[in-house]
Amino acid sequence: MDQPKFSVFHDVPCELGEGPGYDPLTKTVWWFDIITGRLFEKPRAGGDVAIHPLGQMASALAIIDVDRQLISTETGLFIRNRKTGHTIMHQPIEADNPLTRSNDARVHPAGAFWIGTMGKTSQTGAGSIYWYREGQLRTLFTGITITNSICFSPDGRIAYFADTHKNTIWRVETDPETGMPAGEPVVFYQHREAGGIDGSVVDADGNLWNACWGARISMSIPRMANASVPSKRR
Repeated sequence: MDQPKFSVFHDVPCELGEGPGYDPLTKTVWWFDIITGRLFEKPRAGGDVAIHPLGQMASALAIIDVDRQLISTETGLFIRNRKTGHTIMHQPIEADNPLTRSNDARVHPAGAFWIGTMGKTSQTGAGSIYWYREGQLRTLFTGITITNSICFSPDGRIAYFADTHKNTIWRVETDPETGMPAGEPVVFYQHREAGGIDGSVVDADGNLWNACWGARISMSIPRMANASVPSKRR
């Protein structure tokens, strides 16, 4: 098996990194430092990293258009102007609860934004997962301690989410036209080895890949590669 190559993408450390993604409109990679409330942006072709202070904890974003971003923060969704850096509240989410903040989130192929929250000190069961689309906000799941692994199959018919505290990933069928759940979640994977279930992504073939927080660094690359969890049986 060919060994993958690794390199440092950016050498400024984050206190709590979260939410990496890619904007095809601007060809820019982004990520957040939740604790310090900073948004990082780096051109795919290389160049300097822009660091934007947001003034509050933030963890994820969705692309609106080439000039605007929808950012998930500790008080809700904010629209950010990329040119000016100005932000304006768009949709409050748990804004009246100072104990919680946003965490993992991802956009469904239908354009719905699934947003996870959690306690700022990982209070048991303090987190939830929300669905947001075209001005409508709905609560999907509650009682989650550390929301993670929100991701979707390429056809939008399956969603995944996790509670790192329980080291469990759930699978739920979704309406591909709306991104809303179309059934009840079932356990997809229970992690019983070193480390904690963290962020996940589904590849073009429908396989789920998970980043395991705190895993043993002695774990070999082939072992890590084979630890992927298929989202469909072959």
